[in-house]
Amino acid sequence: MPKVALLFPGQGAQYPRMAAGLYEHYEPFTAIMDRAFESLGRAGDGLRAAWLSDGPTEPFDDVTHAQPLLYAIDYALGSLMLSWGAEPVALLGHSVGEMAAATLAGVFGFPDGMRLMRDRVEQFANTPVGGMLAVAASAADVEPHLIGQVAVAAVNAPRQILVAGPRRELAEVERTLREKRFTCKAVRARQGFHSPVVDAAAARSVDAWRSVGLSRPRRRVYSSQLGAVLPPHLAVDPLFWARQPAVTVWFWEALGLMLDEHEELILVEAGPGQGLSAIARRHPAVRSGQSRVVPLLPARPGPPQADREAVRRAAAQIGAAG
Repeated sequence: MPKVALLFPGQGAQYPRMAAGLYEHYEPFTAIMDRAFESLGRAGDGLRAAWLSDGPTEPFDDVTHAQPLLYAIDYALGSLMLSWGAEPVALLGHSVGEMAAATLAGVFGFPDGMRLMRDRVEQFANTPVGGMLAVAASAADVEPHLIGQVAVAAVNAPRQILVAGPRRELAEVERTLREKRFTCKAVRARQGFHSPVVDAAAARSVDAWRSVGLSRPRRRVYSSQLGAVLPPHLAVDPLFWARQPAVTVWFWEALGLMLDEHEELILVEAGPGQGLSAIARRHPAVRSGQSRVVPLLPARPGPPQADREAVRRAAAQIGAAG
């Protein structure tokens, strides 16, 4: 019988009203989102209003909106899965999604996670203006063309990477890559996460992480920071978590290890969009039918009922698998 593993997306997956169609329709999801907004005080009221609004969408790519919302929504969707009685055998998060995975594994509690999100907003909002760029190439192909503080931010698949850095340097790298006939696409981010441009902000966040009680994971976490299973001694290391937004994401490596260690999985993407689902479908274990992918939300923004229909479809597929 297949077992469930949860995938949690990160920066770049966000969009206005992501998962808002579930709010006030699914109690576990709603309760967690309310706790998230309450924990942010007056800023939380504004964030909730922006999330539920049909108005301008510009702020959603900034750390002030994207990071706390992604963390809360990922965790709320994972908790919704648990409320159905699904016990995941593995958790894997991309970028800020790794914090949601750690929370569901019991490394730290959700209230502490939201306090860390407040600190992240404070520390990272004033980093040099940056961005992230998706490139259809390997890291080895792209590295000779990187300049300054632009770095490989994530290896998502064999020929699917992200590079990140300061905006001006990143624009120059993009021009060079396009001249070399590489396919590039901007990722929705105003900060150069997972590059040296945020090193100083990551260092400033160590104190916040030291103030949090960290525990050994109670569920198996595959760390995209490591490309490996999260060991107990690093799970309780504040420096490991503080550095996480500034170092390369090895998602494909972690995904491959997880699929190698579990013969038959239902990979449930618990977050906005279906970016991780699209990556997972490229893995041989999924292409062969040994494992399969079930996203909880639609692939792109739509009306509120589309969120609820997607969740119902996912629940039916997971339930049919036992």
